Order: sequence, then structure tokens, then C-alpha cells
Amino acid sequence: MLEARGLTKRYGGFLALDRVDFQVRRGEILGYLGPNGSGKSTTVNTVVGLIDPSGGSLWMDGSPISDDPIGYKRRIGYVPEEPHLYTHLTAIEYLMLVGRLRGLSEQTLAQKIPALLTLLLLWDSRYATMAAYSKGMRQRVLFAAALMHNPDLLVLDEPFSGLDVTASLLFRTLLRMFAAGDRMVLFSTHRFDMVEKLCSRVVILSRGRVAAEHDMEEFRSQQSRSLEEVFVKTTGQDDFTPVARQILDLMQP
Repeated sequence: MLEARGLTKRYGGFLALDRVDFQVRRGEILGYLGPNGSGKSTTVNTVVGLIDPSGGSLWMDGSPISDDPIGYKRRIGYVPEEPHLYTHLTAIEYLMLVGRLRGLSEQTLAQKIPALLTLLLLWDSRYATMAAYSKGMRQRVLFAAALMHNPDLLVLDEPFSGLDVTASLLFRTLLRMFAAGDRMVLFSTHRFDMVEKLCSRVVILSRGRVAAEHDMEEFRSQQSRSLEEVFVKTTGQDDFTPVARQILDLMQP
């Protein structure tokens, strides 16, 4: 499993993460919820190795990732929120680049890339540069890049942003089957509905700390409130009814 132990991150005097603990076990999808500024993106960037923690550590299968950071990164796939790609490339060229960086053979890439583009409904656009792609199409390319080396851990940061209904249904099914294959998914999102439908457990972050953790099956059977209501209470969100009423009143002639 992936385990965060006392994960801490400071930016100067600002404490973005304050001794955060969580686990992503094999066979499960962990939902990672929090309001803007709670530390979700900092956590994701630390897990995928884009930034180093100021304190604490990450462990994979009982060993600190600092023992073999390159080996750890070979085992993860990452889908960021914003599909920042080399848009002067075609999808085939981009996936060839990623595959070579991942150490996949040319024969493997020649087999996987056309198959993935076909299954993800991108084959008809294979000769177009990704500058002409919609956000949803670019997001599908990122999913292909994250999955084609068969990772143990998939890290997702708002992965459904820009996807249409058909693609969202496909990837929800794909993520369930991926995790069921004794693998792990860390799913950072703002969407309560996705967490309720997809996740085995949920961690709620507030002001850089873990404010709550729930097993989703137990939550569904025991809670009379929705996950959104629990989130609002746990993170101390304001009641926006008065503000909404003032906005509507201002609209009146």
C-alpha cells in the first residue's frame, strides 16, 4: 500500500500540510476531498514526486520511497487536473514520447498506442496535433499515458474535468476494474457524487490537516446525511444561503 506518515509541507511561513496521515490500500480507491487551499494539490504533487515534503515521509509496500525514488515513480501513473501537453505533437507522437521515457519497447508501443487511441475514440484524430483537441480529448490522452505502463498506483487530480458523459462512464468503470486488480487509486476531487459512486474510503482535508476519514460502505449504511453535508460540517463551510439571497435581491430592478 501507499502510506503517508506525518506528511508536512511549508512554503516559507505558510503551512500547507500539517502532519497528514493516510493510507491507500491495494484493491481500493481512496477519495481525497477538501476545499480550495486545504492542501489537496500539495499532497498530490508530493505523492507524484513534483515537490519534496518539509517533513514526514511516504512509504510504498513497507519501504520509504526515499530508498528508491526512481523505482517508485516507475510504479505510478498520474492524471493532472489541467491537460498541459505538448500540443504541437499528435496523440501518437506524445504517447510514443511518454512510452519511451517509461522504458517500453518499440514493439510494445506499436501495439498499445493504436489500440488505446481506438478504445478511447481518438483514432480518427490521430493525425491532428493536440492543439486542435478539446479539453476532454486531451484528458483522454492523459489517461492513456498514465495507464499504458501498467502502474501499481494511479494518482488522479480532478480527472473527470472536461470529459463528456460517455467518457466519464467509461473511466468510472475502468477505475473500478483497475483497483479490483490489486492496485491502488488516489482520487483527489471536489465532486461528492464521484466519491460516493467510486471510492472505498474518503479522507477529508481541512486547513492542511485530516479532518475526517470514512469507510464509504459503512458511511452509506449508517449515515442519514449526505457526504456533502458531512463535508460542510467537518470543514466549517459557511452557510451561503444569506449571500445567495443578497445576490438575488441585487438582481431585482
